[in-house]
Amino acid sequence: MTTGALVMMVLSIGILWGGLAWSILRLRKHPDVSGAGEDD
Repeated sequence: MTTGALVMMVLSIGILWGGLAWSILRLRKHPDVSGAGEDD
């Protein structure tokens, strides 16, 4: 693999896992309870 390919791979993996971690942390602080479990 070339250096450019490795940089792009590391960058894309970082964006993917960073976004996942950010969304988990955000949901812990602000849980979405607007319509959970209501079925009238």
